Amino acid sequence: MGIFLTFKRNFLRDVYQKMEQKNIPLDVIKHKHSVIKLPETPDIKGLFLSMTPYFDSSIKPSDEMMRLKLLEGVQSLLNIDKRFFPTLFDFTEPWKIDILDFLNENYMYDLTIEDIASFTGRSLSTFKRDFKKISELSPEKWLIQKRLEAACEKIHETGKSITDVYMEVGFKNFSHFSTAFKKRYGIAPSNYAQIS
Repeated sequence: MGIFLTFKRNFLRDVYQKMEQKNIPLDVIKHKHSVIKLPETPDIKGLFLSMTPYFDSSIKPSDEMMRLKLLEGVQSLLNIDKRFFPTLFDFTEPWKIDILDFLNENYMYDLTIEDIASFTGRSLSTFKRDFKKISELSPEKWLIQKRLEAACEKIHETGKSITDVYMEVGFKNFSHFSTAFKKRYGIAPSNYAQIS
């Protein structure tokens, strides 16, 4: 059995913002290595021992309990080595989030490709290069295809009107939606709704 803790960026930002500034060392250089073997300190041993019972039972720890364990984990690392301060709380370096995860969650919003690049932590050129690795379509065409698929699903499963659906999935006007729908599926959205 292995137990590990993952510190998400938003969580670390929140922890950092709540820290007293006088307790944050400013002259410490962060770790050079990305993998660090931790010593068996009482802090670390106690943390993992306190988590073990949850993995031996069917009881899932509450979100608040897990947050406390994450806080304990951060504090344990900071107690071991001050170099964890700049390692954990460095928010200046570029970071990337998964493009497809972001698009699948936000395809319906009126975002430019520049917006999407920025929100996923990339320059526009890096975003386009990374996007080519995951799809043969351009980002614009991928978005249209995703919106059309979502529209089909909503028409078929919810029985909503075409007027409601095209706006919900991110099309700005009905004419553009209708033309794109017919081009992809060979049938007008109104006719598709009748046979669904």
